[in-house]
Amino acid sequence: MAFRKFRGQQLFDGYTLKEDAVLLTTAEGVIEAVVATEDAGDGILSVDGILTPGFVNCHCHLELSHLKGAVAPHTGLVDFLCNVISKRGFAAAAIEEAMEKAAQEMFANGTVGVGDICNTTDAIALKKLSAMRWHNFIEVLGFADEKAPENWARYNAVLNAYTQALPLPHQNVLAPHAPYSIGRKMFALLNEATAGAVITIHNQESPEEDVLYKTGAGGFLQLFKLFGLSASPLPVTGKSSLQSYLPFFTKGQTILLVHNTFMPEEDIQFANAYARQHALTLFYCFCPNANLYIEDTLPKINQFIANNCQVVLGTDSYSSNWQLSMAKEIQSIHQYYPSLPLSTLLGWATLQGAKALRWDDTLGSFEKGKKPGVVLLSPDLGRSSRLL
Repeated sequence: MAFRKFRGQQLFDGYTLKEDAVLLTTAEGVIEAVVATEDAGDGILSVDGILTPGFVNCHCHLELSHLKGAVAPHTGLVDFLCNVISKRGFAAAAIEEAMEKAAQEMFANGTVGVGDICNTTDAIALKKLSAMRWHNFIEVLGFADEKAPENWARYNAVLNAYTQALPLPHQNVLAPHAPYSIGRKMFALLNEATAGAVITIHNQESPEEDVLYKTGAGGFLQLFKLFGLSASPLPVTGKSSLQSYLPFFTKGQTILLVHNTFMPEEDIQFANAYARQHALTLFYCFCPNANLYIEDTLPKINQFIANNCQVVLGTDSYSSNWQLSMAKEIQSIHQYYPSLPLSTLLGWATLQGAKALRWDDTLGSFEKGKKPGVVLLSPDLGRSSRLL
């Protein structure tokens, strides 16, 4: 059998960075081996940059692609959310065109799988034709317990549409939006409905989130006013948001905690201890460019590493980012945390993401029999392109 052969300045196999290594694949992209250059024979395609498996973007909002540039940077989360809510009324054709362009962009820059937040069925047709794999998180909102049955039926209708249209290897599951948008009844329903599943939640993206749970006051009251509420509809626990909502989950879920921009170390330790005690699996998803876009700061990533957290990466949406590029996310973390090994960052963007979404049987690493895609990452880490 004739193999395709790729050689970069370096090669990341999903685990380590290698020098003087050649990747061998079938014509269809199935991995055969990684071998030394001297053992690879002729016919090698040499490229300038780092060869890496395809990227797994663990957090995106494809449905918000039409809001590119619509919300100014550095507003803070509460004002950002108010802006997004107020910018409605886009034509269906414009929304569809923006989603298609965003999906094409991600595919071209080497993304092979996406954990995508879904509020509607708008993206189903696009995803049915996509070459990427999709884990569709049907985003549940609802803080009024008396409206929980009505809301629950609506979200399950969206879930059923996705399940019928996008069966395995795609995945479809209900998932909570954020601690400031979910009431006790909805959290309880979600726990029962997602036993053993991979779910996600926006976590501590703003310091106002903890203020809300500790005091019932703070910036989120501005958001609640848009819904006709003069006070917080959520319980005042005197604890952080994380410590208030995580105990709702008891059914062996894998939970992607997304953003974590203002997550203190005591909450990291609480979350990890709770997960061990209740058979949960936690992944911490960073979307650095979205954090810089909205709050103009990054999580304290070293604290997560010091506490042995499993880390993955995402891009968030075009409403909160300048591009949907996993390479740019890697580059930003490298810029602000230059002491972190590049192999660690690449692992977060590839194999760790595949593990989080349970796709590591075929994606995430250059191992024989897998078909993870082949991506060229530029030496400055700022650009990537799909080779296979």
